Amino acid sequence: MQMNGISDEEASFVELVRDFVDRDVRPSVNELEHANTYPEQAIETMKKLGVYGLAIPEPWGEGAVSTACYALVTEELARGWMSLAGAMGGHTVVAKLILEYGTAEQRDRYLPRMATGEVRATMALTEPGGGSDLQAMRTTARTDGEHYVVNGSKTWISNARRSQLVALLCKTDPSAEPAHRGISILLVEHGPGFTVSRDLPKLGYKGVESCELSFDDFRTPTTSLLGTVEGRGFGQMMRGLEVGRIQVAARALGVGRAALEDSLRYAQERETFGKPIWQHQSIGNYLADMATKLQAARQLVLYAARCYDAGQRADLEAGMAKVFASEAAMQIALDAVRIHGGYGYSTEFDVERYFRDAPLMIVGEGTNEVQRNLIVRQLIQRGSVAP
Repeated sequence: MQMNGISDEEASFVELVRDFVDRDVRPSVNELEHANTYPEQAIETMKKLGVYGLAIPEPWGEGAVSTACYALVTEELARGWMSLAGAMGGHTVVAKLILEYGTAEQRDRYLPRMATGEVRATMALTEPGGGSDLQAMRTTARTDGEHYVVNGSKTWISNARRSQLVALLCKTDPSAEPAHRGISILLVEHGPGFTVSRDLPKLGYKGVESCELSFDDFRTPTTSLLGTVEGRGFGQMMRGLEVGRIQVAARALGVGRAALEDSLRYAQERETFGKPIWQHQSIGNYLADMATKLQAARQLVLYAARCYDAGQRADLEAGMAKVFASEAAMQIALDAVRIHGGYGYSTEFDVERYFRDAPLMIVGEGTNEVQRNLIVRQLIQRGSVAP
């Protein structure tokens, strides 16, 4: 076992992804970023490497890796370009949902093609008026014979145009009390009445689309229900979001690591007042704090991954990892701009991209403000913070 808790085989796979990032991603990332170009070639390579099948075990895939390995792969991708990590995050959550809660028919239908990336998946949770308040959603699905008829809208849905499968969170019983008991997940595919209306403009997270979706009497078979019982979707999605938040935290690790590595390199090359700038105490302190925060964030992420793989409820641990890692990445990215001075503000250097990408992890997959509410609730319920 490696020091980070993964096997030698998993470590080799992380290294394979690292080599791909250094060879194919980093040399071209600025061009793709500033043109806001979808990374078609990189996505195809990720499919061939097996990145889209990391959560899918045999007999549907080549074998699932540990969540720690998954997090470290995510970190490597985000170190090259955060958008690449975003292009596989929701897909993995949907794979986990189908694996854990889906019927045998749903597993056999989707998982083999998801493992190869032939079918890519995303999840549709957020609504224009709801944000992190998922129980306030207005998207409904009523039964009509052997179909559900879906009406409503979703927003900020990543990979919506290029994903063939969408895990749609909706209300199958709008009158249920409490509200979460009326929420289900439908596994839907594109068709009449399902419209991807527009791509939303973003500060960062370029290349990969984030879209508005609308459903206007969209019909999908009743077999689209994840599992066999309505009203369990909220709990199912909360479990799925545990690994989703670990993934977002790992994205933050990648952005923070890239910012730190660039800053360390620049601080040794750049000289002022007759010496490399890392020797100036103010710059040296930045670098020391950046490295310490990054290492602490990584340990929180790996701890959350271990808890998840142990089958424990991991919303507290995943929430802590997500909050700390995202806030750390934001601070590290800002400090990288400071260290680079005027160059840090230039689009010719990567650090301005890190500074634009970092905020996504603070507001995405449940805002940090909501995460803190969840963390304190779990602290009270558990009555202990002992591992």
